[in-house]
Amino acid sequence: MDVHISLHGRGDLAAQVYRQLLNAILDGRLRSGERLPPTRELARRLEISRNTVAVAYDRLVADGFLVGRAGAGTFVSADRVRARSAPQGVVRPRTIWRSMAVDAPTAGHEYDFRVGVPDPRLFPMETWRRLVARELRTGLAGYADPAGHEALRDAIARHIGISRSVRAGADDVLITNGAQQALDLIGRVLIDPGACVAVEEPGYPPARRLFRSLGARVAGVPVDGEGIDVTAIPNAARLVYVTPSHQFPLGTPMSLARRAALLAWAERRRGVIVEDDYDSEFRFGDRPLEPLQSLDRAGRVIYVGSFSKTLLPMLRLGFLVAPASLMPALRAARQLSDSHGELTTQAALARFIDEGLLARHIRKATREYAARHALVVDTLAGDDRLRLVPSVAGLHLCARFSPGVSVRPEPRLALERLDAYCGESPAQQGLVLGYGAIQQAEIPEGLNILKEALG
Repeated sequence: MDVHISLHGRGDLAAQVYRQLLNAILDGRLRSGERLPPTRELARRLEISRNTVAVAYDRLVADGFLVGRAGAGTFVSADRVRARSAPQGVVRPRTIWRSMAVDAPTAGHEYDFRVGVPDPRLFPMETWRRLVARELRTGLAGYADPAGHEALRDAIARHIGISRSVRAGADDVLITNGAQQALDLIGRVLIDPGACVAVEEPGYPPARRLFRSLGARVAGVPVDGEGIDVTAIPNAARLVYVTPSHQFPLGTPMSLARRAALLAWAERRRGVIVEDDYDSEFRFGDRPLEPLQSLDRAGRVIYVGSFSKTLLPMLRLGFLVAPASLMPALRAARQLSDSHGELTTQAALARFIDEGLLARHIRKATREYAARHALVVDTLAGDDRLRLVPSVAGLHLCARFSPGVSVRPEPRLALERLDAYCGESPAQQGLVLGYGAIQQAEIPEGLNILKEALG
């Protein structure tokens, strides 16, 4: 037997031996019919008691993974061993899903300029543990309202009312597993197969892919210094997805004139605006313009928000605010999707907001991100190969390439290219530089390496 077994700590050693042998059998490292070493020999190798190994063997025999043969030894059973994978299969997904790729997390880069990744070291983890532990002691159990925990809906309505002037009460809020599920629910309720959906170009790729997966014809609409070009929205479109507070990925806010034009478009076309208030919490300048939702008088705006950047992506907490005419259908869609979210986390976030901890965390994080933002701007100032797009909010900056400029692959840098956010041709060229995941002290050196990679 060539399988390596590594024991850790002083826990249940028999259980550790059992698990590692079982994994070796399921992974195929121990093959059907292969003979295992005697318990005395394996115990000597691992420097543990023979009885501990015997207990592990006995459990595997009882589970049918090993078989003992008198006078011959212990062997991997031929009856229970199966490859740890499903059959190859002949069933194929719908055509759209055959080209739908999953974004794999990147790792191993010395200088991390990924976009949309907050700094976990800024998150008050000990406080969060206390709040979660408190909610666990309350014994939340059973199924719940598909709109989410009532105390959290009320807390969010108050929070966004104060911080963003959103007009909403608890009944207007629906809790989701991040902004992406909010978009999915909206699409299920509003998008018919073949319908035209307008998105910003460049824009947020997961939204574009999601709408396509629901059968929509997705049309990219150009974005300039004032936001989406409303005059370029296709006549067939009845739903438009925008990020007006901090356009993703360019970072520019939508002007008041464009906001008024977009609301007029929705009224004229009887359309719906999905307003993703992306990165609106971290602002380094003046208070942003009021969101479209607060300017809307006809009930044609659905407001989407998330705590993935303000807190942590792993918490999967987001929300939407919808007109009353849509809320019954959205609640039904949420119930059919996954019933409701995880209540303990929702209840903990409600207390986090109510105790003023969210506002405190945002103030602290904003100071740190503002310093990183300024450092990126100062370090790249004067390099005419990169033209920074002005931005005073969020966790990233966009830099367009000057004509003829490109960037060579650099294994030390985690970089994201602007063309990855384009759905139309020709794609725009440049970089989107995140500064949430990289420490302030690392930014100058990382950007100097980037300058060397520019050609």
